[in-house]
This record gives sequence, structure tokens and C-alpha cells, in this order.
Amino acid sequence: MSAKPFLLGIECGGTRTVALGAVAEPDASLGSPTRVEAGPCNLRLVTDDALEAHFRFVASQFPQPSGIGVGMAGVRDAADIRRVLDVLARVFPGVPAEADHDLESALCAADLDLPASRRHRVILLSGTGSCCYGRSYAGKTAKVGGWGHLLGDRGSAYDLVHRALRAAAHHLDHSGRWGRFGQRALRATGLNQPNDLIAWMQSATKTDVAALAPDVFEAASEGDVTARAVLADTVSILAEDAVACVRKLGPSRDGADVVLAGSVVLRQATFARRVAARVRKEIPKARVLPLGRDSAWGAVVMAARALRMKDPRALPATRDVASRIQPAGADPIPPSVGLSPTEARNPGSMGLDRMLVERAVGLMLDEESRVAGAIRPHARAIAGLVRRVADALGAGGRLLYVGAGTSGRLGVLDASECPPTFKSPPEWVQGIIAGGFHALHSAVEGAEDSPGQGGAAIEARGVGKKDIVVGIAASGRTPFVWGALHEARRRGAFTALICFNPGLRPVRGGPPDLLLAIDTGPEVLTGSTRLKAGTATKVVLNTLTTLAMVRLGKVVENLMVDLNPSNAKLRDRAVRIVVEITRASREEAQAALVAAGWSVKDALVALGKGPRR
Repeated sequence: MSAKPFLLGIECGGTRTVALGAVAEPDASLGSPTRVEAGPCNLRLVTDDALEAHFRFVASQFPQPSGIGVGMAGVRDAADIRRVLDVLARVFPGVPAEADHDLESALCAADLDLPASRRHRVILLSGTGSCCYGRSYAGKTAKVGGWGHLLGDRGSAYDLVHRALRAAAHHLDHSGRWGRFGQRALRATGLNQPNDLIAWMQSATKTDVAALAPDVFEAASEGDVTARAVLADTVSILAEDAVACVRKLGPSRDGADVVLAGSVVLRQATFARRVAARVRKEIPKARVLPLGRDSAWGAVVMAARALRMKDPRALPATRDVASRIQPAGADPIPPSVGLSPTEARNPGSMGLDRMLVERAVGLMLDEESRVAGAIRPHARAIAGLVRRVADALGAGGRLLYVGAGTSGRLGVLDASECPPTFKSPPEWVQGIIAGGFHALHSAVEGAEDSPGQGGAAIEARGVGKKDIVVGIAASGRTPFVWGALHEARRRGAFTALICFNPGLRPVRGGPPDLLLAIDTGPEVLTGSTRLKAGTATKVVLNTLTTLAMVRLGKVVENLMVDLNPSNAKLRDRAVRIVVEITRASREEAQAALVAAGWSVKDALVALGKGPRR
């Protein structure tokens, strides 16, 4: 290691930081990198102390480097560069360093894969933010954009979503219809109605908004006319900026290379082809191609340049750089024969306030142990619901939980755990809670008392005949839940209700299609349904989604083969799963996973042990 320089490249963006460490070989090539990810870091949004802490975390993941390169969002001029270099000098004293904006590092990364030529070279970046940055064959630089999301970032994920939300609101005002993108936005944000987006937009960060960009593309593919119109405008915006940047570099007999970077253009192949066609229409000799490697490689190139500089601080200045959906009517809430058991007093805990702690602990454990026995008589009905959910998901439908308070939170929890556990699309299982996102951590007074709000939430999610709506209400009589069930039934969805009141008497001919009225008895703390009723709810919901995913082929034996190995712990679990099923060595399993892009299913197929349906 000491005979070969170790280069550390750090690219800090608005969404994440990527650091690559690579050994410089004698032939000037770079060895296989070590890659580390960290949180976002935009120079305009961090203090020097926060920036130092960020760099110290990166430093802790690598050996001492020989040279450092940093491409950072928010760097605009020589003063910004010196600020970054001063912080680097505190973290890596005596190590040569080069710093610049992240477009410079992206352009350096593109240079690694493109042959030397007399063509202009332009990076067209469209991710959380957007910008164009280019360099002529003679060394002249030009920039278009980079004004930030409040003044610019035209064609970025943020801009795309912002315009799509405005278009969706406009479409609702004029047509009375809330489109597919609007439905997806509510699901992704955990909101219930279009009006809720007003407050959400006021507090959402740039990254929060940009995260909805994939939903715009999905909605467009599903026929949402407003989403399609926004994407068409975005094609024009990005192409016009790229063309403007090329022209600012001056005439070029050999044309220009326009390199696409950022999630919007790299993850949407059809969209990228449309942008490329538009650029070539304006500049016939333009060659448009995707960035072929992680742009953090450009920061490694900058580190190599820093090593050759006598004074790495002697850098030139940076190149200039709503209307409301009508609520459903108040449908009748069914009566109950007697008080719900969850509201009755538990004889065993009458003296809870004076009970010895050890005895109180034993009492609570004894009461919780009764939950499984209370659920067991409903096993056949739960099994039927499992089959129905699996069939619905397999046919393009969705499972939507609806609840208030603890019941709503447990529904949101189970829905949120399905994507990381089973790699299922987030829209497959959704949670709707009275009061929306804020109610997940705070009480929202009166949120559960409106059947109309529950019905409006179902309408806003576009529930239809393929979907299953499961209401969760400990007493069985929560108005928000019943409003949702009635609206879901009206739209043709299959409805079910999980409650803990065997005395509930639904109206004949109305929802639910399936009633699970489980008798868990009185709570230790009277009326506190986060106890036994909450435990029983979690057991039923976990059973429902786990076994539905098993039937959809996401489990082999009793092992998760569709998990998302997004961190070191989960990657280790993925290796162990492949070893367990195939009896391959850890080395063989890891090699198969790497070749399969860390898809456990694909690795199993490659090793001859694919999952069976």
C-alpha cells in the first residue's frame, strides 16, 4: 500500500455522499475501489463544523490517503473552494487536495470513458437538482442552470414533481378528478386527501419533494395525461439547457458529447432517449450518452491531479458557474350488543395502582399470552383473506389498511415493512391513518370522528375493484374506518374489518365482506387498546402480509429471497440465505450475488435453486 498512492474521491450531493478509495497503479490505472455512502452534503446548507464531522466520518472508513479530490454540491466560487480545502486540511493534514463543484467531478468521470477528441463535452445533470456544465476541447468552460430549486433547477426531480403536483391540482379543479399521480403522491407521503398536500409542501424539503419523481413516471405509464404533459415539457427543458451550454462553448467542427447524469435521466431509459433525440435535432453532430460509471470516480481523478500539484491551494476560481374531493356521505355505523370488551374493566387489574411491580409484570404477560388463543378460532377466515390478498396483489390490485390511533399506526407500520422485507412495490400494501402523517406521532383531535374523511381518503387513493380494503378498529365502530369501508364497497373493492368487539352487528348487505371480531377481553389498563388489541392487530396483519408474500413466491423454505440488501447487515444475511439454500460456499454465494446485482432470487437461479411458486 505504501508503494502505491491511495487516492480518495468524495462526491457530496444533495441526496447522498459517495466516497471511493482506489490505489493508483504504476501504469496510471486505478485499482478496484472501496465504496462508502453517507448522507447528503451541500456546501450551502452546512456549517464548517458539520462539514468537518462529515469528512471525519468518511476518513474513518479508509486508510490515510495520498491525495484527495472533492466534488461538492453548492460550491460556486474560489471562496467556496478554499472553505472546503480549509476543512479538509483539518481532517487530512498535509494531504494534497483538490476541490470543486460536483459537476466538475462528473465531467472528470465522463472523461475516463471517452476518447480524447476535439469535441466539446457537456454534463447534463438531472437528479434532485439540475444543471449543465461543459468544457470545450480548448479548455473553455460554460454553465447553464445551477440556481437552486427556488430560482432554477429546471428539469430536476424537484422541478418535475412540483410541476406535476400543480398540474394535478389544476386538473382536479377543472375536471373534478384526482389522477394517478395524485393518488401515488398521497400514498408516498402518507397523506389522505389532496388538500393535505398544501401543508406538506410548506414543510417538505427539496429531497422530500424530489423523491416523488418515480411516481410521475409511473403515473405517466399508467395513462395520467397531466403526468405525460409534464414529462414532455421536461424533455424540452433539459434539451434546451444542454443545447444552450454547448453553444456557449463556441463552434466545434467535430460536434459535442452530451453526457447524461443524475437519477432522472439515468433511471428512465425511454425518457433519456427522448431527451437525446431532442438534443440531436438541434445539434446534429451531438452524441448523447449516459454517464458510464459512478460520478464519484471523477473525484478520484481530482485526487490524482492534486498529487501532481506543488501547491494544491493555488486553484483557479470555479468556472462561472386546491379544490377538495367531495367527502362520502355519513354512512351508518353498526350497533354493538353491549359494551365492547376492550372498554370493560379487567377484574385482575383492579388494584393495578397499588400492585407490586413484579406482580404487575406477570399480570401483563399472562394477559398478552391469551392473544394467540383468541385469534385461533378465526384462523380459517384469516387463511381465506390471505389467499384473497395474494390473488389481488398478483392481479395488479392493492391491500389498503385503514385505521385511527394505534390501529392506524399498526396498519402503516405493517405496510412500511413490506418493501424492505419482501422487495414489494410500496403501492402494494398501503396504510391510511385518520389525521394523516402527523397522526403517526401525535394525537390529531377529532380525526377519527368523520366518516366523510375516511371515504375521501379512499376516493383520493383511487380504490377500485381489484383492491382490498381492511379496516382496523378495536371497538369496531370508528367513524373514519366505516366511511372508508362504505366508499370502498361502493367502488367494488373487497372489504374486511378487524375488530375486538364480538358484539358488533354490521348492517346486512353493507360492508364488510369479512368481519374478524376477535375477543381479546378487557385490557389490563381499561380502554388502552395498544395492549392486547394492539398485539392481536399486529399478529393478524403480520400473518396476512407474510403469508400472502409467501404465496407470491417471495420466500423459499422459510427464508426471505426477495429482501433488499441495502446495507452491510442485510448483504450478510443475503449471503447466508444463498448458502443455506444452495449449500454453496460463502465465496461462491457472494460471487453469485454480486453478479446478480445482489438479487437473492437471481443468485439462486444462477446456482440452480430458484424459488418455486
